[in-house]
Amino acid sequence: MTMLYFVNLNNPNMKIREIALNKIYRPLPRQTDQIKVKQLAESIAEEGLHEPIDVLEVEGQYYGFSGCHRYEAHQLLGKDTIKCKVRRAPLSVLKAHLA
Repeated sequence: MTMLYFVNLNNPNMKIREIALNKIYRPLPRQTDQIKVKQLAESIAEEGLHEPIDVLEVEGQYYGFSGCHRYEAHQLLGKDTIKCKVRRAPLSVLKAHLA
Protein backbone atom coordinates (compact mmCIF):
# COMPACT_ATOMS: atom_id res chain seq x y z
CA MET A 1 0.00 0.00 0.00
CA THR A 2 1.34 3.44 -0.95
CA MET A 3 0.38 6.37 1.27
CA LEU A 4 0.67 9.94 0.02
CA TYR A 5 2.02 12.46 2.53
CA PHE A 6 2.36 15.83 0.80
CA VAL A 7 3.29 17.57 -2.42
CA ASN A 8 6.48 19.60 -2.65
CA LEU A 9 5.19 22.91 -3.96
CA ASN A 10 8.55 23.72 -5.54
CA ASN A 11 8.42 20.57 -7.68
CA PRO A 12 4.97 19.24 -8.57
CA ASN A 13 6.55 15.99 -9.81
CA MET A 14 8.00 15.23 -6.33
CA LYS A 15 5.90 13.59 -3.62
CA ILE A 16 6.70 11.99 -0.27
CA ARG A 17 5.24 8.49 0.04
CA GLU A 18 5.54 5.47 2.28
CA ILE A 19 6.40 2.61 -0.12
CA ALA A 20 6.77 -1.12 0.49
CA LEU A 21 10.42 -2.15 0.43
CA ASN A 22 9.61 -5.03 -1.90
CA LYS A 23 8.16 -2.58 -4.45
CA ILE A 24 11.45 -0.67 -4.81
CA TYR A 25 13.73 -2.10 -7.49
CA ARG A 26 17.42 -1.38 -6.88
CA PRO A 27 19.05 -2.02 -10.29
CA LEU A 28 22.63 -1.09 -9.40
CA PRO A 29 24.68 -3.16 -6.95
CA ARG A 30 25.94 -1.18 -3.96
CA GLN A 31 28.54 -1.87 -1.31
CA THR A 32 27.25 -0.86 2.09
CA ASP A 33 29.06 -0.43 5.37
CA GLN A 34 27.32 -2.88 7.73
CA ILE A 35 28.43 -0.90 10.79
CA LYS A 36 26.73 2.18 9.36
CA VAL A 37 23.61 0.13 8.55
CA LYS A 38 23.44 -1.10 12.18
CA GLN A 39 23.96 2.42 13.55
CA LEU A 40 21.24 3.78 11.26
CA ALA A 41 18.91 0.96 12.29
CA GLU A 42 19.40 1.87 15.95
CA SER A 43 18.72 5.54 15.20
CA ILE A 44 15.64 4.77 13.11
CA ALA A 45 14.30 2.46 15.82
CA GLU A 46 14.64 5.26 18.39
CA GLU A 47 13.81 8.38 16.38
CA GLY A 48 12.33 7.29 13.05
CA LEU A 49 13.70 8.04 9.62
CA HIS A 50 14.89 11.65 9.35
CA GLU A 51 15.50 11.82 5.59
CA PRO A 52 13.41 9.88 3.05
CA ILE A 53 15.24 7.98 0.31
CA ASP A 54 14.99 9.19 -3.29
CA VAL A 55 13.21 6.99 -5.82
CA LEU A 56 12.20 7.39 -9.44
CA GLU A 57 8.73 6.31 -10.50
CA VAL A 58 8.81 5.19 -14.12
CA GLU A 59 5.72 3.63 -15.66
CA GLY A 60 4.38 2.69 -12.22
CA GLN A 61 7.62 1.01 -11.04
CA TYR A 62 9.82 2.46 -8.29
CA TYR A 63 13.62 2.54 -8.75
CA GLY A 64 16.05 3.32 -5.94
CA PHE A 65 19.55 4.59 -6.67
CA SER A 66 20.48 6.20 -3.36
CA GLY A 67 19.70 5.69 0.32
CA CYS A 68 21.25 2.21 0.36
CA HIS A 69 22.16 2.32 4.05
CA ARG A 70 18.72 3.62 5.07
CA TYR A 71 17.04 0.99 2.89
CA GLU A 72 19.09 -1.84 4.44
CA ALA A 73 18.52 -0.45 7.94
CA HIS A 74 14.78 -0.73 7.36
CA GLN A 75 15.26 -4.32 6.18
CA LEU A 76 17.35 -5.08 9.28
CA LEU A 77 14.57 -3.71 11.47
CA GLY A 78 12.01 -5.90 9.70
CA LYS A 79 10.06 -2.91 8.43
CA ASP A 80 7.73 -3.40 5.47
CA THR A 81 7.83 0.19 4.19
CA ILE A 82 10.14 3.19 3.92
CA LYS A 83 9.44 6.88 3.46
CA CYS A 84 10.50 7.99 -0.04
CA LYS A 85 10.85 11.18 -2.05
CA VAL A 86 9.21 10.04 -5.28
CA ARG A 87 9.94 11.76 -8.57
CA ARG A 88 8.00 10.74 -11.64
CA ALA A 89 10.19 10.43 -14.68
CA PRO A 90 10.04 9.17 -18.25
CA LEU A 91 11.86 6.04 -19.37
CA SER A 92 14.64 8.20 -20.86
CA VAL A 93 15.62 9.43 -17.37
CA LEU A 94 15.77 5.86 -16.06
CA LYS A 95 17.96 4.87 -19.00
CA ALA A 96 20.31 7.78 -18.21
CA HIS A 97 20.66 6.54 -14.62
CA LEU A 98 21.49 3.05 -15.85
CA ALA A 99 24.01 4.15 -18.51
